Amino acid sequence: QVQLVESGGGLVQAGGSLRLSCAASGRTFSTYAMGWFRQAPGKEREFVARIVWSSGSAYYADSVKGRFTISRDNAKNTVYLQMNSLKPEDTAVYYCAVKPTITSGYTTGYVYWGQGTQVTVSS
Repeated sequence: QVQLVESGGGLVQAGGSLRLSCAASGRTFSTYAMGWFRQAPGKEREFVARIVWSSGSAYYADSVKGRFTISRDNAKNTVYLQMNSLKPEDTAVYYCAVKPTITSGYTTGYVYWGQGTQVTVSS
């Protein structure tokens, strides 16, 4: 089992920045990749970004490419999502997740999920 705790959400004006953190504990040695997802009210959960734990290779959804940066601190078992140039449409609950093993596709195979952190961007 892997436990995930997100933090760093809040209210920010459009154009502003936030940094989300996700601390992992438990069987973290079995992590292939970690990802960030988000879910806005009335919408399905969508993929935001993912990072391969060993190499740091990152992949982003087109909607956030160039504005968001995912990174990790292996020593702290923590993944970050730096969000710049935020837009009202970025408003959502953001979740981090763990992908234990290599599977096809960047957006699938996530098994463990955090409880989420709210990000609200005002216009």
